[in-house]
Amino acid sequence: MNLPIPANQISHLQLLQQSQVLLQEQKSTTKLLKQEIESLKHQLAWFKQQVFGEKSEKRLIENPDQLALGEILKNIESPEQSETETITYKRRKKQRNDDCVTDQGLRFTDEVPVELIHIPAPELQGENADQYEVIDYKYTHRLAQRPGSYVVLKYQRDVVRHKQDQTLSTTPAPSGLFDRSFADVSFIAGMLVEKYRYHLPLYRQHQRLEASGITVSRGTLTQLEQRAAQLLEPIAKESLNSCLESHTLALDETPAKAGLKSKGKMKKGYFWCFYGDQDEMAFIYSASRSCDVVEPYLQDFEGVLLTDGYPGYDSLCKKYPKIIHAECWTHSRRYFVKSEKAEPEATKEALKQIGELYKVEDDIRRLELEGNALRDYRQQQAKPLVDQFFEWNREQLRRLDLVPSNPLSKALGYVYNREKELQVYLHDPTVAIDTNHLERGLRCIPMGRKNWMFCWTEEGADNVAVFQTLITSCLLAGIDPYKYLVDVLQRISLHPARDIRELIPRLWKERFGANPLKADLEK
Repeated sequence: MNLPIPANQISHLQLLQQSQVLLQEQKSTTKLLKQEIESLKHQLAWFKQQVFGEKSEKRLIENPDQLALGEILKNIESPEQSETETITYKRRKKQRNDDCVTDQGLRFTDEVPVELIHIPAPELQGENADQYEVIDYKYTHRLAQRPGSYVVLKYQRDVVRHKQDQTLSTTPAPSGLFDRSFADVSFIAGMLVEKYRYHLPLYRQHQRLEASGITVSRGTLTQLEQRAAQLLEPIAKESLNSCLESHTLALDETPAKAGLKSKGKMKKGYFWCFYGDQDEMAFIYSASRSCDVVEPYLQDFEGVLLTDGYPGYDSLCKKYPKIIHAECWTHSRRYFVKSEKAEPEATKEALKQIGELYKVEDDIRRLELEGNALRDYRQQQAKPLVDQFFEWNREQLRRLDLVPSNPLSKALGYVYNREKELQVYLHDPTVAIDTNHLERGLRCIPMGRKNWMFCWTEEGADNVAVFQTLITSCLLAGIDPYKYLVDVLQRISLHPARDIRELIPRLWKERFGANPLKADLEK
């Protein structure tokens, strides 16, 4: 016989059940909060590493027999500080010599070296040379540059008078790169190399000119840069076309600020970098990171596209079946590096196995393997290691103690979703194991960004893309960018437009590299 439960006991049971449900919810919430806290801790540690830590990806091996720097220096006594004294004196202020102003608005002090280039009158060279006599000289000044120094070229032109007719004539001044400009081609090429190879902004170059005793308008330097970009833009576009003809094309992007968004704020844009299989690079600028930017360039591309794990590339490759998508092992490795503190043992194993793949690549470089021999060596040595790594990866994903917020879970998932793309390099000898070669070439943009900070306009960012395309390709081809620019800036106005491909750095080296055009300073 079932006896009825008193009402007061029913209320107690309901309260007990409700409290148990609340307790479970609290435990679940506490667990989620702990996971979120751990995830935020890892993110904070990563950001600190990016700001304050070393950027090198080399693994340091601890050596117990090696003394630390602090242990070496701790017993060294600090030297006694010597007494100091303050010395004051007066000196006469230097006065500018106004007589140094030229007819072209160029001013320079007496400390600036001047080299005289004499241009003889043709009337004094012919059969009737005895009928002419030199009665005076005309001078034209042009600012030139040697690497690390400035020089003013002083052209001395004969003014001759015909003895019988008493008529005067003079040799015309040599034509410059730009009309009505006092800048020699050597100065323009040096200015571009200093800004885009050595990342020296124009305002610092302007300061150095002033320190050298030369007064030039700051805006003049900007105008010279813009006019040079207009001349070189067709060559940069042809370099991009040459990259797109590659069988294996590496592609990446990096952010930069260009254009004024509002008062005190700049727009964020991206430089897209193409790396062809003939060791040449090309840059373009866009205000967007969407792959719609590069899609027009890749519509007719047929081959292997090597990228990082940005999802936009995967969507683009699926849209065009002719493109085989390969991805970078270094980016996969970086995800495991982030999980080192959370899962040291598993991370150590992952990095060890990936390191074995790079040892195979070291052997390939040492043996100088190419083509089918390189592919066969990867199949024999690297493929078993890759298969072993992905099998280990799948085993780790089956672990019950790994929560989604764990950095190791993210690393394992990243690799698992890209297993096919990460194995492309095993079957194609023209595909690199990573995009490190591209990142090395792309480094010029972040390095410049740390110096010139931003581009005032988007047109200026386009100019950056033009100059970095040519200068970076020169460095990859073993060409001195200064000699290349001095030659091409003079040659392009005379070169047929249909043969513009000959002026890209790779082909210029074969055709003109042995005997390039020189500036007057070097003749």
